[in-house]
Amino acid sequence: MKPSILPGQTIGILGGGQLGRMMGLSARAMGYRIAVLEPKPDAPTAQIADVSVEAAYDDRAAARELANHCDVLTYEFENIDADTASFLEQSMYLPQGSSLLHTTKHRGREKQAIQNAGVDVSPYRLVSSAAALEEAMQDIGCPAVLKTCEGGYDGKGQVVIREDTNIQDAFDELAAQTTDLVLEAWIPFEKEISVIVTRSTNGETTTFPAGENKHQNNILHQTIVPAYIAEQTEKKAVDMAYELAEAFDLVGTLAVEMFVLDEDTVYVNEVAPRPHNSGHYTIEACETSQFEQHVRAVCGLPLGSTQLLKPVVMTNILGEHVPYVQDHFASFAGSGHVHFYGKQEAKTGRKMGHWTVLGSGRDDALEKTSRVWPE
Repeated sequence: MKPSILPGQTIGILGGGQLGRMMGLSARAMGYRIAVLEPKPDAPTAQIADVSVEAAYDDRAAARELANHCDVLTYEFENIDADTASFLEQSMYLPQGSSLLHTTKHRGREKQAIQNAGVDVSPYRLVSSAAALEEAMQDIGCPAVLKTCEGGYDGKGQVVIREDTNIQDAFDELAAQTTDLVLEAWIPFEKEISVIVTRSTNGETTTFPAGENKHQNNILHQTIVPAYIAEQTEKKAVDMAYELAEAFDLVGTLAVEMFVLDEDTVYVNEVAPRPHNSGHYTIEACETSQFEQHVRAVCGLPLGSTQLLKPVVMTNILGEHVPYVQDHFASFAGSGHVHFYGKQEAKTGRKMGHWTVLGSGRDDALEKTSRVWPE
């Protein structure tokens, strides 16, 4: 039986970004103390933590210092050094373990693990040379997307290959970073959705309602809940999330991003073993937020209800949006819930916050959003 971590004890978080911040705020509301390991000074999580260890993620001495302050350890994003997580797993209580981190930080390993779980994933091939890419294109077809196996996010570290693309040029563009690449089929999907599944140390498992995701410039723009999908499609997506949670022996949170081709065909695109941007709507729109649910899961507490209280639209606030939101803050706050993450520099494309609007229905929430958002 895994131990229960109770309020008054300390939760350690690897990573100091906005996910750690919102996780920490939920934990604080429940009565926990927070410690964080993060290399950047004044990081979003550090601003709300009781203890902040400012060091690189692979700094073993800093990891030991963090361990000295914590009763349980979790992480806020998957690109943390897996060797450090493995080291910490040996020295303190990391209920999520390091295995899933190792799997999901590498696209090739991740896709193989999804296939091994018996869940449909978009066709792919691993490539490490221009010649291998040429051969993979024969199997995958055109168009396709070439991606780095590690490190890419929000459209970074990838190249779309079309009929007129020079294969050598496409390979060379990413090979300047790494030759550990994966070629993925271009999926003619109708919608992109995500399901967030949480599994506790005691094996209790829940999912949140599927969100429909809209992207702009490869960055999540909005999540609409309930998604505009058929009931049978949502059931299929939720079932796939449950299957992955069991196959991965998940503890904590897993965000499962999917492509919907039609009512009966759903492919998993990628997964993330942590709370996710597309689940921010749960803070106001669900009985239990994804962040509180994650805390409950890793602390060995009963999971909360994931019931949707009201239809909702969540919109990301990027760096380029900040001046407009601040200039019209009364309108944003008057029609929804504004969250800023405490980041110091508002760069273009950088996630600085999000805005959540509830409605009597999806159309109502979208209409309220469009009245204020600068389209």
